[in-house]
Amino acid sequence: MRPVTMPVTWPVMRIVPSLSSAALSLFLLAGPAAAQLAPAPTATAIVCETYAAGAMIEAQLFFGRNIGNEIGVSERDWTDFLNGEVTPRFPNGLTVTDGSGHWRDIETGRLVREPSKILTLLADGDPATLVLIREIVDLYKGRFHQQSVALVVRPVCVSF
Repeated sequence: MRPVTMPVTWPVMRIVPSLSSAALSLFLLAGPAAAQLAPAPTATAIVCETYAAGAMIEAQLFFGRNIGNEIGVSERDWTDFLNGEVTPRFPNGLTVTDGSGHWRDIETGRLVREPSKILTLLADGDPATLVLIREIVDLYKGRFHQQSVALVVRPVCVSF
């Protein structure tokens, strides 16, 4: 049998909190037939080893700031949310970037443009971390009456 190889790019994925990080890694790297195949080194593993970096996840969360057709999440509201909900869950650090997004409203078909905040977290990919990320998403949606918060999670190598 040939070894399984992965492309250099990783697909966007939705992490299932019930999977252990080891099971998740096994599933992502080789799929269900992993027990029968000899895994080849992945591009990510090679990069981690080359730079003496640790395997982590990068989570990007995209927070729209409109409520209805107007900005409903002020800079003050965002700062309070960040300081009160996000930073206590991820005290080791994070990055926030201002963005300008647009999306198609599925109910009206109208293109909606709005300012946004893009939050980038580098963290362990364990189930507890994934629960914390889900809490942030749910809290934001509830507090600011949002239909969704976009979430992208990918495995990365991190060195500080």
